[in-house]
Amino acid sequence: MKREDNLSQTAAYKAQAAANNAHDKAEDAAGSVREVAHNFGNALDDSLAKQPMTTLALAIGVGFILGALWKA
Repeated sequence: MKREDNLSQTAAYKAQAAANNAHDKAEDAAGSVREVAHNFGNALDDSLAKQPMTTLALAIGVGFILGALWKA
C-alpha cells in the first residue's frame, strides 16, 4: 500500500510540475505576442506618418490578397 501511495504522490508531483511548466511557457508566449503587437503598432504608426500613400497601397494589396484567399 505504501508503494502505491508513493507512486500516486510521484505522479501527482510530475503532473503539477508539467502543468506549471506549461503555464510558464504560455505566459512567455503571451508576453512575446504582446511585444510583437506593440512593435507592429509602432511600425505602422511610423509608416503612416512617413509614407501614407505607400502604407495605404500596401493595406489595399494585403486586403485584396486576403479577400482572394477567403473566396478560394
